[in-house]
Amino acid sequence: MGWLRLVGALLAGGASVLAYAPVGLFPLVFVALGVLFWLLGPGAPAALHDASPGRRARAGFVTGLAWGLGAMLGGVSWLYVALHRFGGMPAPLAALAILLFCALVGVFAGLAGAAFGGLRRGRAVPDAALFAACWLIFEWTRCWIFTGFPWLAVGYSQTPPSPLAGFAPVVGVFGVGGLVALVSALAVAALAERRWQPLLGVALVIGAGAGLRQIAWTAPVGEPVKVALLQTNIEQSLKWRPEMLQHWLDRNLTMVRDNPAQIVVLPETTIPLLIDYLPPGYLEAVGRSAASHGGDVILGTFTRDAEGHIFNAAISLGASPSGHYAKQHLVPFGEYSPPMFRWFYDLANIPMADQTRGPERQPPLALAGQKVAINICYEDVFGEELIRSLPEATLMLNLSNLAWYGDSFAQPQHLQIARLRALETGRPMLRSTNTGMTALVRPDGHVEAVLPPFEAGALHVSVRGYQGLTPYARWGNGPAVGIALLFLGVTVLAGRRRRA
Repeated sequence: MGWLRLVGALLAGGASVLAYAPVGLFPLVFVALGVLFWLLGPGAPAALHDASPGRRARAGFVTGLAWGLGAMLGGVSWLYVALHRFGGMPAPLAALAILLFCALVGVFAGLAGAAFGGLRRGRAVPDAALFAACWLIFEWTRCWIFTGFPWLAVGYSQTPPSPLAGFAPVVGVFGVGGLVALVSALAVAALAERRWQPLLGVALVIGAGAGLRQIAWTAPVGEPVKVALLQTNIEQSLKWRPEMLQHWLDRNLTMVRDNPAQIVVLPETTIPLLIDYLPPGYLEAVGRSAASHGGDVILGTFTRDAEGHIFNAAISLGASPSGHYAKQHLVPFGEYSPPMFRWFYDLANIPMADQTRGPERQPPLALAGQKVAINICYEDVFGEELIRSLPEATLMLNLSNLAWYGDSFAQPQHLQIARLRALETGRPMLRSTNTGMTALVRPDGHVEAVLPPFEAGALHVSVRGYQGLTPYARWGNGPAVGIALLFLGVTVLAGRRRRA
């Protein structure tokens, strides 16, 4: 019976992936989390109901770990493509590495299950709130410990048309995830106890979310700006070949010349080498091409400082003064080596994998009358880091290269993350990517325009900057995490008082 419970948790976690893009069945995540709550609470074996808190915590950890492992294996196994196909790691080692990574990330769902299992009291509404608090705290912990991996946080599944999207500008993605856990648990509690009262809480949360979606937290500022978002579609296996370099440089320059706009954007590392080694006059030619139409071009490349530190960077050239942004949140193993992991690079061949973090606070670029806050690829997974540029920034811009992950869920999942960032910040999110998804996301989280993936092209959009602060941009994750910690603390104290 114990194995059946673990298999059920594993399958429920795996099924939760269908709630995210590209499938987008957002109600399914309520079912998946509801199954976890049922297995940990009302549906737990009778022997566990009267067991010690320690035993319940151990059972909760194993069940939560199974759920988290299923979710990660179903949702981020595309990392295998980067390690094996493009990184050159032998297939068995790459598969083992992904399994271990997914298990490590799944531990946080296990910790949420352990905390809930050890503290629950068998009362429907308080247990539902406890489940939500535990889930929120450990999802948030996953976003920063060991540099963080917030991918597939439950709140990302709740982009429009979900009514809970209305909470994103208020409590952020982790607050939304906590509310998803609360709604799921309340619905299961109502069914398990055959009481309708918990459903009142479900209705209140959903109704409040729908009402919040009607609020415009920020307002347009300045005149519309014409932007050309370029998708170069450079094959990852060919990108770093020396004999192909001139071809890629010519493609970039041609696309800039053929797509005049006030702001022209090329994707992350569209120039796959240090700018020190570019042919003489190349950058000047790119800048002149943009300036000839009164515009600027932003392009991804690698830069180096006087001490020899290498940065994954974006630079701007053209009619405005030149600007520079260096990536702050680097990807472990892909962009730098964590301590004691140099051996990893003996197994995988990853170019430019010894990078340095950029400064924590970098001013937005002043272009076309707007202040453009740049983030590069994986950085837009960290909402609390992006709000550092507010309220000064009026536009958010992401440069990405997801060619590392082939034709997988990575591209649509990343676009869905950008939709949450637009909601949280109340700003348009512009995306220029190598292979997809190049898009414009409105401040309300809707995708206004998007290019097909794996095709070279240009997305021409007219966009206005926005000013003002959402509650999340003002306070970050503090309120949501604070409320969850407070509830957890009260529960712990109440339990100790009862035992005393």
